[in-house]
Amino acid sequence: MSQQTHAHTPEFRAAAGRIARRRFLTTTGAVAALAFAVNMPGTAHAAELGGERIRQDPFTLGVASGDPMPESVLLWTRLAPSPYEPGSGLPRARFDVEWEVATDERFQHVVKRGTAPAHPEFDHAVHVEVHGLRQDRHYYYRFRVGPWTSPAGRARTAPARGARVERMRFGVVSCQRYDQGYWTAYRHLAAEDLDAVFHLGDYLYEYAVGATGGARAYTDRVIPAHYNHETVTLEDYRLRYALYKSDPDLIAAHAAHPFVVTWDDHETENNYANGTPENGVPPEEFLLRRAAAYRAYWENMPLRRPQQPEGADMRLYRRLEFGRLAQFDVLDTRQYRSDQAYGDGWQTPGPESEDPTRTMLGAEQERWLLNGWRSSQARWNVVPQQVTFARRRNSTSAAFKLSMDSWDGYPAARQRFLDGARTAGVENLMVLTGDVHVHYAFDLKQDFDDPSSRTIGTEIVATSVSSGGNGTQRPSNWATYLAANPHLRFYDGRRGYVTVELGEESARADFKTLPSVTVPDAPLTTAASFVTEAGNPGLVQA
Repeated sequence: MSQQTHAHTPEFRAAAGRIARRRFLTTTGAVAALAFAVNMPGTAHAAELGGERIRQDPFTLGVASGDPMPESVLLWTRLAPSPYEPGSGLPRARFDVEWEVATDERFQHVVKRGTAPAHPEFDHAVHVEVHGLRQDRHYYYRFRVGPWTSPAGRARTAPARGARVERMRFGVVSCQRYDQGYWTAYRHLAAEDLDAVFHLGDYLYEYAVGATGGARAYTDRVIPAHYNHETVTLEDYRLRYALYKSDPDLIAAHAAHPFVVTWDDHETENNYANGTPENGVPPEEFLLRRAAAYRAYWENMPLRRPQQPEGADMRLYRRLEFGRLAQFDVLDTRQYRSDQAYGDGWQTPGPESEDPTRTMLGAEQERWLLNGWRSSQARWNVVPQQVTFARRRNSTSAAFKLSMDSWDGYPAARQRFLDGARTAGVENLMVLTGDVHVHYAFDLKQDFDDPSSRTIGTEIVATSVSSGGNGTQRPSNWATYLAANPHLRFYDGRRGYVTVELGEESARADFKTLPSVTVPDAPLTTAASFVTEAGNPGLVQA
């Protein structure tokens, strides 16, 4: 679909017009210095109204918490009494939203409370950073505006940096295309005993959603016609988030656990690379779209203030710690990468893909990662990111191809990553991955051409929540992939998620699957479990 079909607002284009065209054509972070006239909301932009003016429940998108730190939590909600309408059924006015944090579910022991503004400039999203909490504790939180009270959510603080922690258990999810199935996986995830959930991208898909919700085949509702086109403008992305976030199973998972999020491509556009779009529109048009997508992402995710975008730039990579047990370096492999080699897709590797100057992370993020490993005191160094890291040949023959969108298309960058981990003395490296709509378990090898070479880490790839439809336990390439990639320990093509438990002596990954996503309420099974010992990397079936 052409991006010209749905026009950006004059305000949006005016902001872009103040940036010289030469800045759009560079590939540095400065390229995207689009400044919205409303980027910093204030009283000059919207009048304040009392919550009693809201006539319907505004908490239709639920609540969320994210990025737990030792003495603080980040709380999120968004006011949307009519979430499928432009503007969400609210006037262009500011509302003050009350929040409170308690140690108990009944809110008899409230420890923090306050008020936060819901600005129309941010689509009435609310981000609250609550400080001064006790370390390594669960808390309950809720919001109130006028006569309306939100459902309660459960947040937690992290242990103190340097604290001894015996155990941490987290979930890993990715890829939730609305029109390809129900999100029953989230209902099961909500019932798990977890410290956090890592969402590794494709929270949103830009593709059209028809009146019956695609594979959901609704008979009790009609999706409005304005969802039946690809997202391009800020209003498009905001409306699409409203549709996605109104799903009751996703609402339940967000309320149950803190989420740590990072994006992949579909939150903006399939397989874009830095400032290069998939479909060849002019750079200034794509960066307008990227600015819209990034802004809507921040509005709808439980992210802290340092992640607030500036135009089409947003620093999403960041570091979280869980005592001395784990350091999490959350990466962004989309915003700074070199364009895919050989036109993208599965290609025979060659000089273009193997060019040592090619980057997946960009120079600044790469330095940040390597420096963070040098100072890490954690037992486990975990890297939540997006695309398959281990090598993945598609054939046992010498004429194999590799995915140019994955780290296979950036082998020099992958080698710098692995060399940096080794130089920093990282002994227990675990990479977390989404994107490919299947479960994989990989050993990370010092030399992927030599199966007997040293194993230097593990990679846990979580399948999709719904993307790709029902899937199958053994896809058609199952036997070929296992034969062509001896470091691949497990492969399952059904939908679901992964849970990982980190301990001082070992880590365990449980790969959960569903038989179907085209009908709701499917049961959950554990397809396989693997363990890796601390100090002895490599996956062993439990």
